[in-house]
Amino acid sequence: MATPTTPGPATAAPHPAAPHPAVGRGAQDLLRTVLRIDSWGTAAFGVVLLAGGSALSGPLGLPTTWSVPFGIAMLGGAAALALIAGYPRIPARLTLTVIAGNTLSCLALLLLPFTNALPLTTPGTAFLLVGAVVVAVFAALEYRGYCRGGRAG
Repeated sequence: MATPTTPGPATAAPHPAAPHPAVGRGAQDLLRTVLRIDSWGTAAFGVVLLAGGSALSGPLGLPTTWSVPFGIAMLGGAAALALIAGYPRIPARLTLTVIAGNTLSCLALLLLPFTNALPLTTPGTAFLLVGAVVVAVFAALEYRGYCRGGRAG
């Protein structure tokens, strides 16, 4: 007489929210790397705005009253990116929040030069437009990591 067997750990089905191990791990690694680079770049830019805000004001036309709050916000954003990158499995909702934040930042950087809200010089306009491109690249890479299975649930 045959005795029924119960599935052991080797035959258990993977959790439905878990991506395929080969795809998920690589995508999580890509996402984690991009988030870390984004974090370091954001922190460096925030420090430049805080430490060099008054020196950059003349050449860029970016008033110190704008560069200091932007610098502080960027340091906060950099810390948040670093924390998210440190998760063992990066949650989808946080990845989507980062992508949305970068997309909105990109749009703001594209629009600011053309609203006359700031007395930007030509180099200042170029500075913001280049910043928009950099932020767009990070958003696209983070989205790629998300779509490749870097979402944890």
